[in-house]
Amino acid sequence: MRTLNDKQVEQVFGLMKQSDSVELKLTVVDSAIRSTADALGMDPLKAEIRQVVFFDTPDLTLSKAGVVVRARRIQGGGGDTVIKLRPVDPETLSPEVRQSTSVKVEVDTMPKGFVCSASMKGKTTADDVRAVILKKMKTRDLFTKEQRAFYKANAPEGLKLSQLSVLGPINLLKLEFTPDGVKRKFVAELWMYPDGSRILELSTKATPDDAFHIATETRDFLEKKGLDLTAEQQPKTNRALKHFTELLKKVEAGQ
Repeated sequence: MRTLNDKQVEQVFGLMKQSDSVELKLTVVDSAIRSTADALGMDPLKAEIRQVVFFDTPDLTLSKAGVVVRARRIQGGGGDTVIKLRPVDPETLSPEVRQSTSVKVEVDTMPKGFVCSASMKGKTTADDVRAVILKKMKTRDLFTKEQRAFYKANAPEGLKLSQLSVLGPINLLKLEFTPDGVKRKFVAELWMYPDGSRILELSTKATPDDAFHIATETRDFLEKKGLDLTAEQQPKTNRALKHFTELLKKVEAGQ
């Protein structure tokens, strides 16, 4: 967090006081993935295969409104779904939403920025997500009644789940590991895009109370391992949305 100015630090602190957790994130460019994996002792054979699919309009109406609709297939048959508001001011959430056991408010911090989100999660199966991708099942049926109500309350007026395009899937590998020299668990996600490009995201979680201490500790550890914390951060979700909307437009144009 050292690259944040005083005003930003004050804003982050205010958001964290109203949040359930904090996630410290760093993305690594394709050219540095191998060296990063070696430096942190990551074993790819211990990774879990996943697929992520997003739902939005071809012109990303939801994304522009700060709403993310996503489903995920997990190796072994599991799956989950989420309706996410990003960014969000926790104070704008209704008491009913804030107290829901399905909702988590989290602050994501990166070397040069931060964002607060509110996620309403649900469970599904890998088969059901695949059925939606193959258009054998309705998108709305993936989500719980509570999620559908949350979506309706926050999506642009009149935009139904049934009107959203399937954007994806993106294949990724997820690895949970504890590097030598630190006692904290890290999560690595390697996103593999259809154009051959890749993004590696490293993350670790903290409570709002110990976030600044953990951020300093994590930063020092990663710098000692040779990671470049000043490199431009790559938004993995935005890249996925951009790629698949461009592909969708080409298909619709008959190209």
